[in-house]
Amino acid sequence: MTDEKKPQARGGEARAKRLSKEERSKIAREAARQRWNADILPAVCGSPDKPLDIGGVEIECYVLKDGTRVVTQASFMRAIGRSPRSGSSAGSTWDETLPPFLRTHSLREWVTPEIVEQSQPVTFTLPRGGRAKGYRAELLPVVCELYLKARQAGALPPSQEGIAKQAEILVRGLARVGIIALVDEATGYQEMRTRDALAKILEAFVDKELQAWVRTFPDDYYKEMFRLRGLQFTESSVSRPQYFGWLTNDIVYKRLAPGVLDELKRVQRRTSTGRPKDKLFQHLTTNTGYPKLREHLGSVVTLMKLSPDWTTFMLNLDRIHPKYDETIPLSFDTDDKLGL
Repeated sequence: MTDEKKPQARGGEARAKRLSKEERSKIAREAARQRWNADILPAVCGSPDKPLDIGGVEIECYVLKDGTRVVTQASFMRAIGRSPRSGSSAGSTWDETLPPFLRTHSLREWVTPEIVEQSQPVTFTLPRGGRAKGYRAELLPVVCELYLKARQAGALPPSQEGIAKQAEILVRGLARVGIIALVDEATGYQEMRTRDALAKILEAFVDKELQAWVRTFPDDYYKEMFRLRGLQFTESSVSRPQYFGWLTNDIVYKRLAPGVLDELKRVQRRTSTGRPKDKLFQHLTTNTGYPKLREHLGSVVTLMKLSPDWTTFMLNLDRIHPKYDETIPLSFDTDDKLGL
């Protein structure tokens, strides 16, 4: 069969084959940037007052004049469980021009030039005026799949496990809503259902799945723990000293109820290497144990904030929340000074 391609086309293909993956990604990214920014389109639908709510995360989204669906940058980051202001960890980036959620080395193997092109920010004008940046809505499940692939291959660091869990829930929830939407369209039911019916289905699914691992310990708990232990706290990092687990057992679980720590450890699932598969609080009863834990944490954090150092905090904690089956230490010298 005769090759009818022009010499220029054959030359272009040859050059493309000689390029590295990074070079091809750079070319695709620049082509996408020029294409997206050629015309800044207005949003014809969408409002910050009416976001898509997925598991308590409000996702601000819009539809542009040409039909492109976009999610704002901050909402995109929150949807996958990352702070809108967080970047990549030091030394973990491989392409600073990529969005923050794709810069980690753990995803590098699976980030194709097509994904690079699709991930370029879209600048658009808001209905209320002004410009904004976002990402194509179709990119959200793609990014979720990348984190799941990295986790399956064992390339995901522990600090990104929370993102993978969030990604798994989102992918499953979106797949469920997708089939429902297709059935509704085929049967004509989409004309009868309420406007937010699909969003409510997705929200209910995600809420149920998130209950198993939703963040229970507030950021202030670890922030104050770092301060009282004389350590530097970095909000963008989830890395904590291993002995914090032992401290948490001492100041939280040993003070909830008699024998609760031993029982939680007994039912906690572990991997073949002995690493816990789940958190201790996930085995607390939802009607009594979990509310009690949240109440206790609120009191503990308050005591932390009122204490100038670790010693003072532990003295206050032992007085307000003594450990079960242990005698409360009494400070007679302090009492005498206070005239008690």
